[in-house]
Amino acid sequence: MSAKGPFRLGLTGSIGMGKTTTAAFFREFGVPVHDADAAVHALYGAEGVAPVEAAFPGVTVDGRIDRALLGARVLGDDAAMHRLEAIVHPLVRAREAAFLSEAAQAGARLAVLDIPLLFETGARERTDAVLVVTAPEAVQRARVMARPDMTEEKFASILKRQMPDAEKRRRADYLLDTGPGLDHARAEVAALIARLSEGDHLA
Repeated sequence: MSAKGPFRLGLTGSIGMGKTTTAAFFREFGVPVHDADAAVHALYGAEGVAPVEAAFPGVTVDGRIDRALLGARVLGDDAAMHRLEAIVHPLVRAREAAFLSEAAQAGARLAVLDIPLLFETGARERTDAVLVVTAPEAVQRARVMARPDMTEEKFASILKRQMPDAEKRRRADYLLDTGPGLDHARAEVAALIARLSEGDHLA
């Protein structure tokens, strides 16, 4: 662990690539993980309610931001999405900073920052290295279209906001292909943790 805290491994990947499963494997091996999506979900019931409702009146239900109502207001509308991100991203970063502080106090040598739009939002500068999770395009599409309430239009809108997989792979420090299945991905995660340790990154 460095003086600034644990080694910060950014974890990212386009929708349907297996990022959530990969994050679960890190947790399985005892590595603390900060999930940016989970942080957003949490703040939609806490500190994010007032500013989001002020920007998008009518999206609060029973004291929480209703993600479906909010999504209907921002998906496909770049200006609305930018307004939302300007509110949410600083709140997520504050939660991330608190997570890293807690990880440091607990003596963690490695911490994972699970950030879906890591490159797109400039979060790379807050990490020491980035692991990009990828999979063949056909596998990605099959996974995404199997999700409840997913449509071709929604899938296209999400992809439009995300950096192409090829560019993410080019920028990655480490790559994990989840196409071969769960056992392969779990083994790759274990190998990466060992590799970071053996390379003295976690000294």
